[in-house]
Amino acid sequence: KCLRYIFRTSLWGVTRSMFFRVALVQIKAEPLNPLHNLQVGLEACRKAHRKGADLALFPEMFSTGYIFFDGKDPDLVKKWKSMAMETNDFWLKEFRDAARQLQMAVCITYLGKGKSRPRNSMVIFDRYGNNCLQYDKVHTCCFADLEGQLEPGEEFKTTALDTGDTTVEIGAMICFDREFPESARTLMLKGAEVILTPNACELETHRVEQFRTRAFENMVGMAMTNYPRPLNNGNSLAVSPMAFGPDETSMNMVIAECGEHEEIRIAEFNLESIRRYRE
Repeated sequence: KCLRYIFRTSLWGVTRSMFFRVALVQIKAEPLNPLHNLQVGLEACRKAHRKGADLALFPEMFSTGYIFFDGKDPDLVKKWKSMAMETNDFWLKEFRDAARQLQMAVCITYLGKGKSRPRNSMVIFDRYGNNCLQYDKVHTCCFADLEGQLEPGEEFKTTALDTGDTTVEIGAMICFDREFPESARTLMLKGAEVILTPNACELETHRVEQFRTRAFENMVGMAMTNYPRPLNNGNSLAVSPMAFGPDETSMNMVIAECGEHEEIRIAEFNLESIRRYRE
């Protein structure tokens, strides 16, 4: 760690405090089993902390798992809806407490309670355990049985996240939101430097390139966590907005990428370099 610190300082002329480290928590969720998912999620937070993360980012709808079912089965629909929770639910309080105890932000996803129907929700607890951003997926998928039952969110939000060493402006969107250019553009115009994106779908060439394009066209960092196989194909990734070097040569924007199976990988955003680039 000391050698890496010296190398970074000599190479970029910045200290480690200007780095924002996001843990891509690419792990499985048990369908319709929030208690199991709570335990594996808390253990994943501890692992992310040991890896030096400033924030742990989970895949989409982690409390129940992102599942598909026949919406015509009233018993199954009732069971699923009964798992919708408020932000003061004990399940979320456990992640809030973990964030405070670990001094690490946690971006956890869940089936939330809406005005009349459940919502596809996420909340960011900062390192003090404060709820600093709560977001409901705006672009729900009408072509998916589960998402067809959901109530869409109403707005995109950003927040200033205190990492302990620095402050970074964070934006949030979920899965299908990234397929609309306006989602990332709205967050950038609201000041986002890094956009967090919980995900639950196959990440093939088009979606990966689309994600990189959102970073390129808005000059924002992007971090996306997906489910591993067998539900999806993993390939969670984080992308820097820095597409060109000082001599205008093309740069590799991908700063972290997972394989297809369970893992927790750290993506490190160089905030000072990103801010200079954005100027």
